[in-house]
Amino acid sequence: QVQLVESGGGLVQAGGSLRLSCAASGRTLSRYVMGWFRQGPGTEREFVSWISRSGSSAYYAESVKGRFTISRDNGKNTVYLQMNSLKPEDTAVYYCAATYIPTTSVASYDSWGQGTQVTVSS
Repeated sequence: QVQLVESGGGLVQAGGSLRLSCAASGRTLSRYVMGWFRQGPGTEREFVSWISRSGSSAYYAESVKGRFTISRDNGKNTVYLQMNSLKPEDTAVYYCAATYIPTTSVASYDSWGQGTQVTVSS
């Protein structure tokens, strides 16, 4: 199983940007489709984005489309989530996760990081 560690979260004002990173170890990242999810206070974990093994394909939740960009560097075993034009409703713990097929389903991801907090102030 791959081990995942997120970083890059923090406090930012509305309209600002953050870049999250997810570093993998234990297995080669290129084996996996990688996803980002988030969980706000009192809410269920929700899909944000996934990226294919090669990085040639990506998919986004409607709520982040046009503002967030997922990318990966398989040579560095790292996946990124660039978040621009942040809104207070983006406040959540953000998780990266690994799976074998492209999917938005939380239950289909096998390996998860511990999460990184993103707080957007108004």
